[in-house]
Amino acid sequence: MSKADNFGFQFATPAMKVERAVSELRFGRPVVLQSGDTTLAVLALDCVSPSIYAQFANATDNKHSLLLTAPRAKRLGIDALGDISVPLSDISFEHASRLSYARGVQAPSQWHAANPLVSASAELARLALLLPAMVCADITDTASRFEGCCRLDHGDLQGADTARQSFDKVVRTRVPLKDLGNADFVIFRGGLAQKDQVAIIVGKPDLTKAVPVRIHSSCLTGDLCGSLKCDCGDQLRNGLALLKQAGGGVLLYLDQEGRGTGIGAKMRAYGYQHEGLDTIDADAELGLGPDHRRYEAAVAMLQLLDIRKVILYTNNPTKIAGLRMGGIDVDARAPVTGRVTAENENYLRTKAIRAGHLLDIQSIVAAE
Repeated sequence: MSKADNFGFQFATPAMKVERAVSELRFGRPVVLQSGDTTLAVLALDCVSPSIYAQFANATDNKHSLLLTAPRAKRLGIDALGDISVPLSDISFEHASRLSYARGVQAPSQWHAANPLVSASAELARLALLLPAMVCADITDTASRFEGCCRLDHGDLQGADTARQSFDKVVRTRVPLKDLGNADFVIFRGGLAQKDQVAIIVGKPDLTKAVPVRIHSSCLTGDLCGSLKCDCGDQLRNGLALLKQAGGGVLLYLDQEGRGTGIGAKMRAYGYQHEGLDTIDADAELGLGPDHRRYEAAVAMLQLLDIRKVILYTNNPTKIAGLRMGGIDVDARAPVTGRVTAENENYLRTKAIRAGHLLDIQSIVAAE
């Protein structure tokens, strides 16, 4: 082993190993996942070609199976208590793809409950912003065939949770904003793949009291392009205005497109919404849960800004719970709403009725 190899091996943390595994999956290459005496080879169907799928089947002696998450299994009409595995020995790449995320597909005739290690591969897909359709095979007795693949222990996947949310403050710069005056943009770097996250400080927040804070997840279509399908762009601008009116506050702009599923999955779900599904059922059709967002990054950013008590501007109780779990004192809540349109009214109803958001839709619609 060279000195360079030794350095990489000696200092590889669980978070680094997870990042490498995520990168390999996005490149369409298998990852070896191990727990105890069991060794699993996993491949993300979302990123592979039919030829790679066939090579994987050959390398695993056609003993590969397809992970379908509980939401996808339910959409297929399968009565299961959790995730399931579908044997793939006689199933083509096209059929496997349809089983994973197409509508109107007949449920597989053979399936069994997924073991915990197979289910854990869905967490890798979530981190990679891929659909959780994972092709898996037990290679405990044939692991040498995957000797060159990235290897990850199940404990690394679990242990990387806290390390992924370690952030550093990179830079703070003044930016003049329309209708708001000068604001400070504070850039934080950390988390998976060392992404940059942004805090926008408007006005002069008093850090000795509860600070007005808004947590806003990125929405390319709404924030940037003015999509009428959601209220995100309105919430972004209205949230900043409310913080300014309160005398000053902080908006945390988190890179969590599509409620944490990524822009690719979000656009697939939009297609299903055009066919009449609501936003939650559209995501379930893709094997996704109602909300994959996390708020450890928000907690880390607030702590680095010396903010421990907040008035949270939100309609989403999950954000309140996320901050409190991280040790942030949520002293009060204030609502943030946007314009109701014919295109987003059902979306807002779904938020209130199915996702538990604190929205009085009837009053909002009546006021329009």
